[in-house]
Amino acid sequence: MRMLEVSQWLPVTTDELWPFFTDIANLERITPEWVNFKILTPPGTPVHEGVILDYRIRIRGVGVHWRTRISVFEPPHRFVDEQIKGPYSLWRHEHRFHEERGGTRCLDRVDYRSPLGVILHPMFVDRDVRRIFEFRAQALRKLFGGIDADHPVISITRPTGTPVSIA
Repeated sequence: MRMLEVSQWLPVTTDELWPFFTDIANLERITPEWVNFKILTPPGTPVHEGVILDYRIRIRGVGVHWRTRISVFEPPHRFVDEQIKGPYSLWRHEHRFHEERGGTRCLDRVDYRSPLGVILHPMFVDRDVRRIFEFRAQALRKLFGGIDADHPVISITRPTGTPVSIA
């Protein structure tokens, strides 16, 4: 298993960020094109605890159906999406927002595991997950903060807390 953590400060309030993150149409805006992310859930579907969301993505050229459930929903501070069906044997993504220095600290924590972890994690999975979240952080910076936003701090660790080396 791996744990990705991203911390980024944006110069906007949680009241401005929360609607963005809970509008599923915005997921495509903060996902790199190479993932070929397509939302299958009807536009305007309200996000709340228990809602099921469907997507189509491409991983290394292979199309994959991805289904998640919102398992925790605590506006405007926290929500969690968990994979029900998809490319990972485990995917749990916690989004947290708290006001700080007149803006909002955005924290992402993703616990994930690929089905062939020992082989795929070092070769592909860690690198791809990191690239996706680097893109996402830069997209958020452009959308909400410009030069005033923090550069993101991104780390991937093993359950022991040992950092993962990504070539």
